[in-house]
Amino acid sequence: MTGSCDGSDEGDNVEREDLDTLIGTLGAVDHRRLDWSKVRWTAYLIHQHLRYEYPGEVHNLRQRLMIVPPAQHGGQRLVTHKLEVSAPGVERVETRDPFGNLILSLHAGRIERSIDFTAWIVVEREARAEHPTVTPAIYADPALRRPSPLTAPDAALLAAAAELRAGATEPLALARLINAWVYGRLSYAHGMTGVRTTAAEALALGRGVCQDAAHIMLALCRACALPARYVSGHLLGEGGTHAWVEVLLPQPVGTGHVAWPFDPTHGNEPGLNYITVAVGRDYGDVAPTSGTFRAPYGGQLSTTKRAGVTAVEYFTPT
Repeated sequence: MTGSCDGSDEGDNVEREDLDTLIGTLGAVDHRRLDWSKVRWTAYLIHQHLRYEYPGEVHNLRQRLMIVPPAQHGGQRLVTHKLEVSAPGVERVETRDPFGNLILSLHAGRIERSIDFTAWIVVEREARAEHPTVTPAIYADPALRRPSPLTAPDAALLAAAAELRAGATEPLALARLINAWVYGRLSYAHGMTGVRTTAAEALALGRGVCQDAAHIMLALCRACALPARYVSGHLLGEGGTHAWVEVLLPQPVGTGHVAWPFDPTHGNEPGLNYITVAVGRDYGDVAPTSGTFRAPYGGQLSTTKRAGVTAVEYFTPT
């Protein structure tokens, strides 16, 4: 695969490509220069590196990684993935949680001073595919309707929800109003909040990062009787993981429900430059990495991520 932008690459070929060849194409297509309005199909390669360093030896390391996207999510499809672990003899088990997310569980009896996890993931997306459909059971799931540990509303959030409900009664219009409201109320700022910061605390502070914006929107949606879930994933380019929200709404045409994406951090509705990895009630369900080990000291995590377009196909002019 050349990674060219001339529309000559076929989507069916990606699955047959050797992953090492695909790795060489990362960065071959500059996503910032694509005319996304004309894109029919894209292939992406995600390179994610996580390194844990310790002051000395650690024992009985049990690591949990949630970094591999689902097999299918609307127009997004997982093509292949590979995980390299620096330590020898690490046991690996793959399971799925109640939300269908893939969990990689790893166990090492002893680590000297560090361990590295390097993931290579290939996904592809169809531009005009529908939003992910949700089953009646998912739509009715009380976990997506009631407050979670990080989205429990306080008086300020409940008052805001009442005000927003008065401004729109149709579900999609209400969801869009909430998305815009959160975008206007929260200023993006690193270092002001952490993974345990609640929606109420972030709103009171008025500053935070993507997970805080997602938690505030989730709190408001659920207070407005809109079932919604937290999404962990990637934006194209470098940096950490990103978070947004999917609101479960009626199908625009026909019956049933779909997961409609909203990004309150940027005040938009995610498109082809977003890659979904996992969904849940809040960040606590979908943390990319977590685990335990036995030692009299803590460890230090450093991460890098790069998500790029390796191939693109445009709509054929008529």
